[in-house]
Amino acid sequence: MSEAPRRQVAATMAEAARSWLGLLTAEQRAIATGHPPSDAATDGERRRWFYTPTDHGGLTLHQQRPAQQRAAMRLVATGLSRPGYVTVATTIGLENVLDHTEGFVTRFDRERGRDPGLYYLRVFGDPGRDATWGWRFGGHHVSLNNLVVDGELVATTPCFMGADPASSELLGGAVNRPLARVEDLGRDLVRSLHPGLAERAILSARAPSDLVTANRTTIAPGDRVIPLAGVWRDERFPDPAEQAKLQAVSDAIDAAAGYAESDHRALEYTRQPKGIAGAELDGGQRDLLQAPLGTYFGRVPEAVAPAYDAAALDTLYFAWAGSTSPGAPHYYRVQGPEPADRVGQHPAQRQPRPLGLARPVPRLRPGRPARPPRPPPLIVLGAHRARHH
Repeated sequence: MSEAPRRQVAATMAEAARSWLGLLTAEQRAIATGHPPSDAATDGERRRWFYTPTDHGGLTLHQQRPAQQRAAMRLVATGLSRPGYVTVATTIGLENVLDHTEGFVTRFDRERGRDPGLYYLRVFGDPGRDATWGWRFGGHHVSLNNLVVDGELVATTPCFMGADPASSELLGGAVNRPLARVEDLGRDLVRSLHPGLAERAILSARAPSDLVTANRTTIAPGDRVIPLAGVWRDERFPDPAEQAKLQAVSDAIDAAAGYAESDHRALEYTRQPKGIAGAELDGGQRDLLQAPLGTYFGRVPEAVAPAYDAAALDTLYFAWAGSTSPGAPHYYRVQGPEPADRVGQHPAQRQPRPLGLARPVPRLRPGRPARPPRPPPLIVLGAHRARHH
């Protein structure tokens, strides 16, 4: 891909970020900004990310006036395609639906547990033409991260979109399923496999309780599911009763999954991809594999969306866990081979690449902007349970 589209999107992002920051008070800017991206310890906060309704870090929509909120959402939109933006906006609105489903009682040690105002935006560094900077937006089931180096958008990961409830009723018998195609396309592919391939693609008859790599900053062989109670900014809530509720929910989810050591071992992250390779699929099945990739690639602006050609599709592996019945808990993973220059590298030395659409974060040296590295093999993770995708 030409550098021009990435530079154009980066310039649009920078203008929107400066516009938003310009509307903030000094007190708001102190919360809304962070250290510029680097290899230093000061970059630790930028590399943290969550998909739970915890403090994602930054200025919340609640803390902003309407004009500031609009400017914030304009920045969010610069990193998304139109379908991606609609999905994020719908997810935010689902907080009210989930609150209704739960009887308006969930707290999470705060005034309101399910809250469409608790989505956080933070800019790291100074948005400029030649600067190294980035921005992050996140809340319950949304995590968007973008990195700009030397005027180019070089990373759009991690990028998480979920839906809770995954399915809810609308008037006239319609159903609101924001991630319907993401879910159904994976199921269609596994159902199309002949028994021999299906046996190798299905790693477990039971779906895991959550994403296998969770919200780790780096991924490494042996990574397994983190219990829900561990995917939060703070280790414990100050209120013991709320902490006990969260732990009980986390324990119940893990118990429902019923995973034994053999199940965890079957699904743990490995350098060598598990499942079946794209090269083993027939033409129609390859189209089915390409389709869910499109739902991930389609999150970002069309100008910077990566594409996989036929040869690259051969190297991707598809794996599944759980039932193929509509609406049943399931998990699927599409993974490419580990780049040779990362083999044997200690996890602490790796750049963040938990799940994604574009590139790992490049090495950033003070005074010398890093050039974007070559695109790595893709890692895409998908998971679904009763009301959590």
